[in-house]
Amino acid sequence: MSLDTALIESLGDELFAALSERRTLVPLTDRHAGITVDDAYRISLRFLARREAAGERVIGKKIGVTSKPVQDMLGVFQPDFGFLTDAMQYADGATVSLKAAGLIQPRAEGEIAFMLQSDLQGPGVTREDVLAATAWVAPCFEIVDSRIDNWKIKIQDTVADNASCGVFVVGAQHTDPRALDLAAVSMQMWKNDAPAGSGVGAAVQGHPAEAVAWLANTLGAFGIPFKAGELILSGSLAPLVPAVAGDRFTLHIEGLGGCSIAFSD
Repeated sequence: MSLDTALIESLGDELFAALSERRTLVPLTDRHAGITVDDAYRISLRFLARREAAGERVIGKKIGVTSKPVQDMLGVFQPDFGFLTDAMQYADGATVSLKAAGLIQPRAEGEIAFMLQSDLQGPGVTREDVLAATAWVAPCFEIVDSRIDNWKIKIQDTVADNASCGVFVVGAQHTDPRALDLAAVSMQMWKNDAPAGSGVGAAVQGHPAEAVAWLANTLGAFGIPFKAGELILSGSLAPLVPAVAGDRFTLHIEGLGGCSIAFSD
């Protein structure tokens, strides 16, 4: 049985308060055993509505938990999805204050970002549709974060928590996605100049555009389209790497260029 509206709104409000106060919550799935992914999605929309009421604006969407290394690390074995707002985006090379950004237990992911040049509405969206609708792709750092204690998440917890999204940066080089094989591109990532992970585009559901198509179709079932001008983050190519104040991360993706992000208190 689905959770009632009052409880959905209460849990969304709890997540917004946790973000605002930089604290974590007992997993929602520990407190409400019957919570479904649909319930979690409704909670995430309440969480998003609170952010929008505070002045944030949706600029895109994100897919998470798309690669096997990330699934194994988190113990979540299906993709999740969330919304990107303007408050989450920082300039490439920025030093981000953990406190100002509301980050609690952040981890860095190296990804490929898609900028849409035309609308997409699921169901029925294919990889080829995604590539045709994309103006450019670029390297991206998504800094994921969880408002759930110690990342003890099930799929319902992370979906409710806006797919554990924190902040992100997008690299300056913009590349035509049809100019190279995105499944074959390789990524190298460094933390404080030491190697911190590597991966290939195929780690993300076989091809990053397949992950984007999955999200278009998943959100299409809820009546939510992709819109021209939106950014879509397609999921991590390598395992997540914890971040603390003083850390600096850089990455380079073959044929796509690089980007970087650093952290302060």
